[in-house]
Amino acid sequence: MQEVDDTRAKRNVAVLVMAQAFLGSQITMIFVIGGLAGQQMAVNACLATLPISMIVFGSMTTAPWLSGLMHRFGRRAGFIVGALGGLIGAAICAYALTLSNFWIFLVGSYLTGIYMSSQGFFRFAAADTASEGFRPKAISYVMAGGLLSAIIGPQLVGYLTSTNPDATVMRFFPVYIAAMVLNVMGMFLFAFLDIPKPPKPTVDSPHGRSLIELLKTPRIAVAVICAMVSYALMNLVMTSTPLAVVGCGFAVADASNVVTGHVLAMFAPSFFTGHLIVRFGVERIMGLGLLILGAAGLVALSGVELEHFFVALVLLGLGWNFGFIGATTMLAGAHRPEERGRMQGVNDLLVFGGVTLASLSSGGLMNCSGGTPQEGWAAVNIAMVPFLVLAGGALIWLMLRPKTQAA
Repeated sequence: MQEVDDTRAKRNVAVLVMAQAFLGSQITMIFVIGGLAGQQMAVNACLATLPISMIVFGSMTTAPWLSGLMHRFGRRAGFIVGALGGLIGAAICAYALTLSNFWIFLVGSYLTGIYMSSQGFFRFAAADTASEGFRPKAISYVMAGGLLSAIIGPQLVGYLTSTNPDATVMRFFPVYIAAMVLNVMGMFLFAFLDIPKPPKPTVDSPHGRSLIELLKTPRIAVAVICAMVSYALMNLVMTSTPLAVVGCGFAVADASNVVTGHVLAMFAPSFFTGHLIVRFGVERIMGLGLLILGAAGLVALSGVELEHFFVALVLLGLGWNFGFIGATTMLAGAHRPEERGRMQGVNDLLVFGGVTLASLSSGGLMNCSGGTPQEGWAAVNIAMVPFLVLAGGALIWLMLRPKTQAA
């Protein structure tokens, strides 16, 4: 058997790991403070998490055209556009803080979503030049780059806010300046990416299946559903976590530490998730991820001490890792190269559409569904149940189908 040369793929994985680590830090930073800043500026507490929702909405609406741009001009061009969006978005958010203007803050948050969308394509870019055997590991390693972002982002927030005695929203101003610096770094980093542009289609080029045909394919449909549920539920709970932690009497630094533990759990398992998928099968790992997400909700409902927040958010991150990487691996192996731009863009449109609804719901459930932070936190976690049932049922349905029908 001829040995497959994955040298180029490994180089690209190294670049994408660094991008995930450093540029990805801005997302963890902004997710920690976005709701807290929104709570201080919004006229209604129910809108506190709207800045987070706008980031995810920006990612959702950006995904289709950004995927098309990458399909035409290459991954590097798309990733640079993403970093530019993050840079401009952070600058506008910083300006909004100086005015304490909630609506301008939302505009900046939306533009930050352009970066978030481009980051979502890192995992697909890792698979572009990888062999079939290396593909799950390549995706997993790139996701593992978030391990450093879990340390850099929230801890930087804790340092920048704890050394600033200002109690107004201006205490968050240095965080957005740091986000601007990270995006500038990323633009230089992408120069080292070596992923060929997709060949220009000719008259004789295969066009692949239509979008409807792709979405009716069982493996694609289940992959999209499980990715949507895994990511949306993770976002639903994580978005409310800083509000819940602070609302239950703990400090912003405590909320940052909880989010650090969560993001570590999101990405640390990625060093071996790909190996587990190769050994046990992608369906089993996705199913385990959904079970762990359910366990996270049970822990969160059992109490509101700091240790409950830590354990629940660690389980939430681990469940997301298995569910989302598994779904990404399943999707990457279920469509052909000529279908890549079409399918990946629609996948992220649907995934981040679900995440947008989750983040919008998070603030309402947390602040407006009960009289206390404890009641709001309980409502957030109970809301996970029907969606876990949906994703679990879809996965079981796929596993029970004959292999020839499920392909």
